[in-house]
Amino acid sequence: MNIDDILNKIDPTNLTIAFGKITNISAITLTGTGLEVAVGDIVRIESVQKIYTVLGMVTTIDGAFFTIVPFSFIDGFKINDKIFLQRDGLTVKCGYGLLGRVVNALGEPIDDKGKIRDIEGYTSINKLSMPPLERGIIDKKFATGVKPIDAMLTCGKGQKVGIFAGSGVGKSTLMGMIVKGCEAQIKVVALIGERGREIPEFIHYNLGGNLDNTVLVTATSDESALMRKYGAFTAMSIAEYFRDKGHDVLLMMDSVTRFAMAQREIGLSTGEPPVSRGYPPSVFALLPQLMERAGNNQLGSITAFFTVLVDGDDLNDPIADQSRSILDGHIVLTRDLTEQGFYPPVNILKSASRVMDKVVTKDQYNDFLKLKRVLSLIKENEVLVRVGAYKPGMDLELDAAMSKKEKIREFLTQDSQEVVPYEDMLTRFKKALE
Repeated sequence: MNIDDILNKIDPTNLTIAFGKITNISAITLTGTGLEVAVGDIVRIESVQKIYTVLGMVTTIDGAFFTIVPFSFIDGFKINDKIFLQRDGLTVKCGYGLLGRVVNALGEPIDDKGKIRDIEGYTSINKLSMPPLERGIIDKKFATGVKPIDAMLTCGKGQKVGIFAGSGVGKSTLMGMIVKGCEAQIKVVALIGERGREIPEFIHYNLGGNLDNTVLVTATSDESALMRKYGAFTAMSIAEYFRDKGHDVLLMMDSVTRFAMAQREIGLSTGEPPVSRGYPPSVFALLPQLMERAGNNQLGSITAFFTVLVDGDDLNDPIADQSRSILDGHIVLTRDLTEQGFYPPVNILKSASRVMDKVVTKDQYNDFLKLKRVLSLIKENEVLVRVGAYKPGMDLELDAAMSKKEKIREFLTQDSQEVVPYEDMLTRFKKALE
């Protein structure tokens, strides 16, 4: 009997696809067996009645058993439901058709505008960051259109910046100001773990309904931990795609804290020990894996702003502290300035840009030092002046600082709908110091 006779006797309707089975179900994970998988593989879980079908990711392997974290909820599944290997790793569609669209953590459209067209291909969501020696030097300014940032915390193309603030202080409004006023050609905004109502509000109020040259990636708080985690990586992969096409890209992510909380859920459910305020070690390993992917190369740049929700306004919160050590600068928003009606409530004395001296002129840097000295003097002597313990003439430098207080306050405040061009900002900067 030859091979052709054997093949002719095979009934194609009886061929089956290899599958595994669920052996254990916990609150947010499944345990399976019967498939050869690798960590990071994507699997499809299908109920026996074929009522439920969800995607999941293999996170740990223990002998013949492996743990799956699903991308959605696991209600309705039971022991012996089938597991099929879907594909190796997680990928997302990329192309200029993404501009103006709102997508979920898997890159699928959720904006009722139909199928995404003009797609060039797929790119992996999990990537290594650029080798250090392939990174470009940050030596060109990145104007945001926000006066206090451009004057006192000037950013460079390819810089990673953190916006640190407590709840309700004004992070989202500042994000909208930067997205509207910055000079980036492409803007990628990731809203991770936020309330569902904030998505349309952010588009309507903060972006003015204008999504031109903008991609919005969302993973709301009611979605699974895996969706919230990989929403951030999806946004970064999309930004990398446009950077490698030669564009200067703005990546705005809100927030790192929700992203870390998602990984905390996953880590604790797979048996990791909590090491700092309930966060397992994988959280602190994951933050640089995400943040270090921003930067510039020979083709383009990704300038990234990551918001960090500080717990109880404590800047030494583990996530805030770790993020600050990875980023190239931090913008601190404080509640006391918000309560005074000072907006944007940027605390200049607690904030810093680590590349400012590389991207501004010597004159602007000297003006920055002068204004910082004035703010420091006012802060140090504020109580004395208020209680009347200080009399004019006792300190000429303090007298000069106090005389400029109102002009400086006017310069450092800005309406949320106002965009100030960089050259206009420099002119106002000079006048504030006169």
